[in-house]
Amino acid sequence: MADIDTIAIAPLFGPPSPARDQTDLRIMAAASGVGFMAIRDFPGDDRLTPQNRARLLAIFALPETEKEKLLRWNFDRTKQNVYRGWFPLQPTAVSYKEGIDMGPDIADARTAPIGFDASDPLCEPTPLPLESALPGWRQAAAGYYKAMETVGNALLRSVARGLGLAETIFDADFEGGISTLRLIRYPLRDASSGVDLSGPDFSVLHKGETRTIIGREHADSGFVTLLAQDGVEGLQARTLAGEWIDVPPADNTLAVNFGQLLERWTAGRMRATRHRVIAPKQTRFSIPFFYEPRVDAEIAPLPLEGADPFEPFLYGDYLWDTATKFVEMSGVRHLREPRRAKAS
Repeated sequence: MADIDTIAIAPLFGPPSPARDQTDLRIMAAASGVGFMAIRDFPGDDRLTPQNRARLLAIFALPETEKEKLLRWNFDRTKQNVYRGWFPLQPTAVSYKEGIDMGPDIADARTAPIGFDASDPLCEPTPLPLESALPGWRQAAAGYYKAMETVGNALLRSVARGLGLAETIFDADFEGGISTLRLIRYPLRDASSGVDLSGPDFSVLHKGETRTIIGREHADSGFVTLLAQDGVEGLQARTLAGEWIDVPPADNTLAVNFGQLLERWTAGRMRATRHRVIAPKQTRFSIPFFYEPRVDAEIAPLPLEGADPFEPFLYGDYLWDTATKFVEMSGVRHLREPRRAKAS
């Protein structure tokens, strides 16, 4: 049975050193092996205490009338926001959750970020609750977002070094990126909801006990996901041998996994691990941060030995193609046309 390594990454934020080299090696071992790791000891890790997580998750205590003001277009056709905003529970979906997707505008009042296109839904502002409704919440969300950007940059620099590339090779693509901070609540599904939970899509056998699936099996589509859990178990990763292992939640740590696009971009050296969420005995919350580049970043082959060539493409086009396949983005695919990379 594989283990999830917990790595203290403080050396990544300092100058070159044997400690940093050793940290890079452990990160590459986790990324190419089980594809998951936990990290601790980084700038901003104090934001992962139960008290500070609760400040962000307070949004779920808003009255339904306030949440409805944040809904996306596909749930309320009077709204202008398509990509950012609130998604409600979908009673018949396997992934039983509600939450909000937020972009860089929560942390940086950019009027024209790099690659900005006012007609592109990927660049739209995030609908947010009023300060009077949640005093201090916006400041907490902005601080958390900035802290995760710093961690994401440090991890990708470590990956670059581990691949034998210049450590700043990814920096330009991620400057002015459109990273997403998502807050999620997984409530307990009502057994009398009318949904048959006995089928293989909705339940699994775990440690001799039948457990309901509340987050269906998938691999993240992008680069790096930084996940703060709420101390409640439920997240599982699938090993190369096909076994499901628990990803333990712990205060002041982040669970880290790598996405399919990074796996492709690095010629398979980084592993995009499939994972799922099974129902615990209580409501579960999670705070994933998806570290993402600019919408107009061109994804082209890296100078890696043995890497297969591919036609360059724009990250925004890839993101829209993958994101609109999820249930919370249903019905919006036609609202954005591909921008396409320029022919070289």
